[in-house]
Amino acid sequence: MTGKTVLIVDDEASIREMIAVALEMADYDYLEAADALDAHAMIVDKKPDLILLDWMLPGTSGIELARRLKRDETTAEIPIIMLTAKVEEDNKVQGLESGADDYITKPFSPRELVARLKAVLRRTTPAGVETPVEVNGLHLDPTSHRVTTPTGAVDMGPTEYKLLQFFMTHQERVYTRAQLLDQVWGGNVYVEERTVDVHIRRLRKALGEKYDHLIQTVRGTGYRFSTRAA
Repeated sequence: MTGKTVLIVDDEASIREMIAVALEMADYDYLEAADALDAHAMIVDKKPDLILLDWMLPGTSGIELARRLKRDETTAEIPIIMLTAKVEEDNKVQGLESGADDYITKPFSPRELVARLKAVLRRTTPAGVETPVEVNGLHLDPTSHRVTTPTGAVDMGPTEYKLLQFFMTHQERVYTRAQLLDQVWGGNVYVEERTVDVHIRRLRKALGEKYDHLIQTVRGTGYRFSTRAA
């Protein structure tokens, strides 16, 4: 087994079954829900590693559920792949803007689904992601999702945390805003490059004056995490 659990949220039992078989063959555990209410309870309770979420659900739509999950810090980090029969481009954008990590249009082959699922899981669980990192007393522990300094815990949002984790595991290299978007937000996401600046500002603020200098602005290029003077 991969040790990863995928939650299938679709109101059509036949589609859930088809996906379940594909996941079983690829060695994934799975959970099933037929509507957003059951799905939300399972997500909070079981914390799946990924959610396959149908766009059209009875009652609360998949899009609304995705937005709700992304607003809540305890579920914001769980990757979501939207399943939908809608092929129009604006629906795709809407799905991604609601916080989905990828988008797959019905009908799809089980092989394509598993390939996309693996790609999203790879993107959201980068190499070395479970190893704690420490720089000058700034300590990031991926297992407990905590950032601490000798003076105590550092409070920050999920995106700032992901940014810091990426920087601390990729030190002394300059990254453009586009590269950071790709690495931290994941490809396929419609986010403006200006967004990176906003989150960098928030991250520096969270780190405080003892550590904010580690995130360096490289004029005309992007950002770098470095313990050396800029």
